[in-house]
Amino acid sequence: MSTVDRKKVLKQQYKETPIEAGVYQIKNNQNGKLFIGSTRNFKTLNGLKFSLESGSASPTNQALQADWNHYGASAFSFEILEKLKKKDDPYYNEKEALQELENKWLEHFQPYGERGYNKKK
Repeated sequence: MSTVDRKKVLKQQYKETPIEAGVYQIKNNQNGKLFIGSTRNFKTLNGLKFSLESGSASPTNQALQADWNHYGASAFSFEILEKLKKKDDPYYNEKEALQELENKWLEHFQPYGERGYNKKK
């Protein structure tokens, strides 16, 4: 398979991957600190990794960016904690449901101060 064909296949697979929302964590495996976040599309995590690698994530989370710069990408792992189960309900609000799910995980891990990169709201 040529490089061009391979790119076409990968692009098609990407387009066919269902859009899934949910909660993820970024873990610093050197010091155990966590960042808990949510996204309406897990595909955006690649963009988040790219932002950290290029140093452009710093406005959103300076402590995470500083540790990423200090320890390097290999010190961090990304993990999906829970996928949002969509409901066929006319009153279902995905954004609110996603926020509730994120709050549940923030409550569970308490990734604040010495334990993580999240800020208390």
